[in-house]
Amino acid sequence: MRRVHDLTAGDRPWAAGAVLAVGRGPVLAVEEAAGLAVRYASYDARTGTGVELPPAARVPATPDTPFDLASLTKLFTAVAAVQQVERGTLGIDAEVGAYLPDFHAAAAHRLTVRHLLTHTSGLRPEIPLYDCADAAERLDRLRAEAPAGPVGTYRYSDVNMLLLQHVLQRITGRPLDVLVHEGITRPLGMTATRFGPCPGAAATEDQRRPWARADRGMLRGAVHDENAWALGGVAGHAGLFSTARDLAVLCRVLLAGGSCGPARILGPDFVDLLLAPPGLGFAVDQPWFMGELAGPGAAGHTGFTGTSLVLDRATDTFVVLLANTVHPCRRPPDSRPRAAVATEVARAVRGRG
Repeated sequence: MRRVHDLTAGDRPWAAGAVLAVGRGPVLAVEEAAGLAVRYASYDARTGTGVELPPAARVPATPDTPFDLASLTKLFTAVAAVQQVERGTLGIDAEVGAYLPDFHAAAAHRLTVRHLLTHTSGLRPEIPLYDCADAAERLDRLRAEAPAGPVGTYRYSDVNMLLLQHVLQRITGRPLDVLVHEGITRPLGMTATRFGPCPGAAATEDQRRPWARADRGMLRGAVHDENAWALGGVAGHAGLFSTARDLAVLCRVLLAGGSCGPARILGPDFVDLLLAPPGLGFAVDQPWFMGELAGPGAAGHTGFTGTSLVLDRATDTFVVLLANTVHPCRRPPDSRPRAAVATEVARAVRGRG
């Protein structure tokens, strides 16, 4: 597909590097890489440009390049939660306070697991855990965080998945990285998907104040999100690294109803619970990043670092686009290229391209 190369072309490309995987049913039809996984040594705030590495030090993007998934991590947290719903250990409409009575603000406002998964808790988009002195203070902040808006009204929030992470850990006695590995990546053979550090990953940002919230320098293989970093790299909203090929496996399994050969992560009814409107963790029918694949059967998500994933159950199609749009520095989000790639796929599948 020509568009993946267009995404990385020019002096100020949408992304330094990108990898695209497109499939229909069991077939991986497209797997392409373009650009550079590592292009810049630093960001020059004075000129607003990246300081390029010497050609010999640059690293090409390949189909095997892992990327920081950013908020695509939320999809794994959502799958892990629905697995517990299927097992009967978690109630989708149960109150968070039933599992986390010490999270007194969530308990007082009677927030439910469904509120967390559908971003209808009223919680703020994020809280500055990266400014806390230690783990105890971060936990106290989460326990005290009350809705800032009406409960039941959509408001996208990373805090939802942080609370859900604590719920999952409380009811299973296992940390989130273990739950993801044992329940999703190991049974599906997704050996390239894991929480960091991930030394061979595509680079992200020269993370410094004032444009970032921490002074960490050029990041490669360490989670970009400052809150996930403050939490040790394992968080319900961010922290996973993966390849497009590995994510294609997850897409195929979900499109097939939760199983592929002997591997099973969910039953068909619970995949439907996960993906049917309004979606649990997954966004549903969003043209702004799904393009013409958007529709009642389309579900997916984006990540701040430049990642996106779309499943279209109506055409049995998936699109995974991994990119490092924040290399060498974050910029205002622009999902038009994501939508354009998805539209090109939609037209090819439907015979209009």
